[in-house]
Amino acid sequence: MRTVKIGGVPEHFNLAWYLTLKAGSYKKEDINLRWHDYHGGTGAMCKALRKGDIDIAVILTEGIIKDIIAGNPSKIVQTFVKSPLIWGIHVAADSNFKTINQLKEKKAAISRYGSGSHLMAYINAENNNWDLDKDLKFEVIENLEGAVIGLTNGVADYFLWEKFTTKPIVDDGIFKRIGTCPTPWPCFVIAASDNFLESYSNDLKTILRIINDATVGFKNLEDIDKMISKRYNQKLEDVQEWLSLTEWSQSNISTDTITEVQKQLYALNIIPKIEKYENLVVKI
Repeated sequence: MRTVKIGGVPEHFNLAWYLTLKAGSYKKEDINLRWHDYHGGTGAMCKALRKGDIDIAVILTEGIIKDIIAGNPSKIVQTFVKSPLIWGIHVAADSNFKTINQLKEKKAAISRYGSGSHLMAYINAENNNWDLDKDLKFEVIENLEGAVIGLTNGVADYFLWEKFTTKPIVDDGIFKRIGTCPTPWPCFVIAASDNFLESYSNDLKTILRIINDATVGFKNLEDIDKMISKRYNQKLEDVQEWLSLTEWSQSNISTDTITEVQKQLYALNIIPKIEKYENLVVKI
């Protein structure tokens, strides 16, 4: 039985992976799929793909595109979640910040450089017509727990993270959400290292078939909202809203989407050039 290592964030988007693993779906196909949680998000997974710590990642679209262009020997093999990710813009609950524009020239907490929280700070700045050179400052805090400490202690002023994941922290009076910033593209893709693609593409096809079968009917599973609510400490009404907004995909990412993401990243000076589709994506 071949062992395959996959990484992703420990969030509700990835529950279908947990359910298929629990059901032994991959082992039935002689694949020992081992899931690794990456609390540090996209930046941590990009590093893990480069080092060979994982073979596959469920990862933010903009983050993996940036890192492949920067030399990560990996390719996108499929869109996983085709709806946008809604990033909440958070400040400490007891801070005086009330509007996004008050955050101009303030310090953004980011999990690491090249992470989604880093890239989306640029998107937010662009949306608000800030000067990208003068109005953005960063403090690396590693993960959500680090952001709680950093904002509470005043090490950083604001933090962008998926709004439903942070909702319990807002409800507990630790964070205050003063706005949102949706990604202007499908939020999550599945990427695999070039080494894995070259050697085990048939295993990857099997893994994708299993997870795609699971996500097609995921929203219709009995009591799925209650399961998510309990597992991720979310209010039931928040889970139901999230489910209504989220759409999974079983298809590869389009040429138009790859072009659009790169245009935005290039305009923000996050990537140095625009790559060809085939240098970023492989069709399985």
